Amino acid sequence: MEVFEAIEARHSYRGKFLPNPVPREDLKKIMEAGLAAPSGCNKQTTGIIAVDDRELMKKLHAVIQPPVGETAPAMICVLTQRINAYRDKCFAVQDYSAAIENMLLEIVELGYASVWVEGHITDDDRIGDRMAEILGVPEGYELVCFLPVGIAAEEVRPPKKKGFEDRAWFNKESKKIK
Repeated sequence: MEVFEAIEARHSYRGKFLPNPVPREDLKKIMEAGLAAPSGCNKQTTGIIAVDDRELMKKLHAVIQPPVGETAPAMICVLTQRINAYRDKCFAVQDYSAAIENMLLEIVELGYASVWVEGHITDDDRIGDRMAEILGVPEGYELVCFLPVGIAAEEVRPPKKKGFEDRAWFNKESKKIK
C-alpha cells in the first residue's frame, strides 16, 4: 500500500470486531510504527503497551465507560511522560499524537480497523488512571489513549470531509474558511 492510500483508507471505526486474534508480530509492527514517530527534542516521551490477553482485556473494559471497542481482540494503550524539552516547553502531546497517527496508519496497512480513544479516558473521571493501575504502568507515565485493534465486522464508512479548497491554500490566496 502506498502511504497516501493508507492515509485515505484510515477512518475511525467504532463498530463491532471479528473475534480473530491479532498476531503478536502485527502488534509489534504497530508498536514499532508508533515508536518511529518524531519526538520533540528527541525526548521520546511516548510509551506503548499492547494488550491481547482476554482476561486483562475484560478488566480494562470493565472500567471503560461508555464502552468503546469492547469486541476488539487487542488494544494498544498509549502512555506519555510530561518531560520538558527546553525553556519549560513540553511536547508530550505532539509526541504521542504523532505516534498514534503512525500506529493508525500501520493498523490500516495490516488490514485492521481502529479508533483513537482519548477524550473520555482523560476527562475528570480519570478512566486512564484506572486502566494504568490494572496494567501496572510505571510511575511517571500517564495512560492517555487506547486504540482497539481488530478486523472490522462491519463496513468502515468514511466521514464527509470539507473540500481541499475550503481548508487549504497557497500563499495569500486564502478564502474565508467555512
